[in-house]
Amino acid sequence: MEPKIRKMAMVFNQVKMEDEDALDIAFWLAQAPEERLKTVVSLRKSYFTWLNSSFPEKMDKVITHRKL
Repeated sequence: MEPKIRKMAMVFNQVKMEDEDALDIAFWLAQAPEERLKTVVSLRKSYFTWLNSSFPEKMDKVITHRKL
């Protein structure tokens, strides 16, 4: 039996915990609004499917007004 040959190099970036939020914000601000919205929709679908075993056909519209 031949040893497995790794076809892809293992890559990692070491980031300080304090810098992580700033890097996340910079990444998402660099994305197009359509891409950000697409990701939010995908995350919502994944969450509701995980929570209820299905994605609802219609969601209630909820608006909350708060005084600042």
